[in-house]
Amino acid sequence: MRSDFGTTAKGERAALYTMKNQNGMEIAVTDYGAILVKVLVPDKDGKLKDVVLGYDDVRGYECGTLYFGATVGRVANRIGGGEFELNGKTYTLTKNDNQNTLHGGTDYYDKRMWKVEEADDSHISLGLHSSDGDQGFPGEVDIHVTYTLTRDNEVKIHYYAVPGKDTLLNLTNHSYFNLSGHDSGPVLDQEVMICADAFTRADEESVPTGELVPVEGTPMDFRMAKPIGREIQADYEALDFGQGYDHNWVIGGKGYRQAASMYSGQSGIEMKVFTDLPGMQFYTGNFIERENGKGGVIYRRRQGACFETQYFPDAVHKEQFEGPVIKAQEAYDTTTVYQFQLK
Repeated sequence: MRSDFGTTAKGERAALYTMKNQNGMEIAVTDYGAILVKVLVPDKDGKLKDVVLGYDDVRGYECGTLYFGATVGRVANRIGGGEFELNGKTYTLTKNDNQNTLHGGTDYYDKRMWKVEEADDSHISLGLHSSDGDQGFPGEVDIHVTYTLTRDNEVKIHYYAVPGKDTLLNLTNHSYFNLSGHDSGPVLDQEVMICADAFTRADEESVPTGELVPVEGTPMDFRMAKPIGREIQADYEALDFGQGYDHNWVIGGKGYRQAASMYSGQSGIEMKVFTDLPGMQFYTGNFIERENGKGGVIYRRRQGACFETQYFPDAVHKEQFEGPVIKAQEAYDTTTVYQFQLK
């Protein structure tokens, strides 16, 4: 179902596309930014909970700076120093996070109109043309993002692109999840499990040092599910630098596999995260201060948690990290799934 989602400051008309399945679950995506706006899941009492933070219309997303539900690219997360070398040439990017580039710089993919290529009751495919030199990156590329709501209560996000030149691609979704409902306050009592024996150590500007740190014996150990808030205030370098959890975990195994889970005892809703990528940024909304959200709700610190599947941050500068360099005419093809069920 297509509905009006408002008009941008540039006069662009945005639309909202709603999909439902036979289990009563519902999602909504807008063609502004290819943003995931709503995820409605039946709770243990049969009531629908909207479990992602967001805004009521396109102007909220246009003015917002927290990447609610955003499709992030060309390169999610940080590139240290705001530049990189590829095939002997240095490319200079916009520095928008101290001296580093975060989420592609300031000309964000989630602040652009995407073209709707297909849409029906179960999926929507959106396309974005990114020219050679866009955001400072080499190579022309047409990017396609498809959201599918499956019969198994999965929100499946498929990314596909074939660049014209060697380039960097590392797309992710930046939804903030709160399984008690987006309007329910902090997520600190909700339980998280992450399938990772290590995380990438980062400096004070959240750029990885290149070192992989075992999680065992640290507050970063989520191999067994625990409440997010149990150790978030611990005196530990990573938590001090990130003001909470905001790091990349090294997801165990290869290929498509489970990366994490989240559970709310209040709603009974559990979410499992699956990916075919090597890493996942777990971020606990440490920098949400006072944000006017959906339905008049004021979002505050740690009211949502992000599970951003990705190549490791700053991988272009770390030979030991699997890199996001995509060769000319080769396919960038990756899938992330958020699956919901009652536990």
